[in-house]
Amino acid sequence: MDLYEHQARELFEEHGIVVPRAEVTDSAREAREIARRLGGRVVVKAQVKTGGRGKAGGVKLAADPAAAELTARQILGMDIKGHPVGTVMLARPVDIEAEFYVSYVLDRAAGRFLAIASAEGGMDIEEVAASRPEAVARIPVDPATGVTSATAARIAEAAGLPPQTADVLVRLWQVLVREDALLVEVNPLVRTRQGRILALDGKVTLDDNARFRQARWGAEDTGQGDGPEAAAAAKGLNYVKLDGEVGIIGNGAGLVMSTLDVVAACGARPANFLDIGGGAGAQVMADGLSVVLSDPAVTSVFVNVFGGITACDAVADGIVRALDTVRLTKPLVVRLDGNNAARGRAVLDRCAHPLVEQVTTMDGAAARAAELAATA
Repeated sequence: MDLYEHQARELFEEHGIVVPRAEVTDSAREAREIARRLGGRVVVKAQVKTGGRGKAGGVKLAADPAAAELTARQILGMDIKGHPVGTVMLARPVDIEAEFYVSYVLDRAAGRFLAIASAEGGMDIEEVAASRPEAVARIPVDPATGVTSATAARIAEAAGLPPQTADVLVRLWQVLVREDALLVEVNPLVRTRQGRILALDGKVTLDDNARFRQARWGAEDTGQGDGPEAAAAAKGLNYVKLDGEVGIIGNGAGLVMSTLDVVAACGARPANFLDIGGGAGAQVMADGLSVVLSDPAVTSVFVNVFGGITACDAVADGIVRALDTVRLTKPLVVRLDGNNAARGRAVLDRCAHPLVEQVTTMDGAAARAAELAATA
């Protein structure tokens, strides 16, 4: 469960991490009053659960309350990567001397957490990590011992961060552990010209298995219905939006993760992670296709199913029935393997939908989906 930035900041404050004063609103008119309370000059930030807000025009500086109202009016209602902007946060600007990046993320494969930090934070951290990986420190963290002051000092030194950031690293770890988080991230963590260390932005992902302990964050999600993730969650689907063009549907998290890798190896970018689980019946397939096709960035869809408890002919029947419910507007590549795969392929052959293709291997199907996406 991802939190909005203002929710992440609330957690940071509760754990002693300093953030600039800010308020949230869904009204452009109220934004003017908030700006007046905050001193006039403010940063107006779209509140959506996705990255890239700044490059999309969802983060702007307003010089005075009147400009804050106008800017909020421009940002409210924007669509950022499929996420409609329902609220904005107005924050006091700070005099920045340096920007850093810090995060903790769960490393499932290694059975531990990973501290990731860099002295070159900000909007271009992805480019820094790709072009100069040596500028980003990755330090394993044993969950049994956690992040002590000594551990935090080692992380800061490895990343080239100022020594005073070690206290923030300890407190971020406390957020991770005490709030059932799988990811905590601050980008940027800044040092002001007065020497203060502040978190200007925050991203927190909570463990879905701990929702019963984190009920206070559920109400806003239900009220706003933010993007395809909310639509998928309402249908009981495990969906994560990504920045690509090939929609991915599979049964089983491991298979879907492998599918993402294979599609990427073919030179395309996955548009999402969507695990429909073991029971890929007609309604589940219809819901899955509906969510994936609602993403305007998707130019082809790859359905990758391995029949086990649910046989491939039942899956194929679900796809055919789903096509009676969902208007297919993008090419759909299907790969069926496992239990009753031959029967499933025959079901789709009889359907003879002009936008549905079958490929028998995962590599071949991924290549075809990537090709269709590139030529769309």
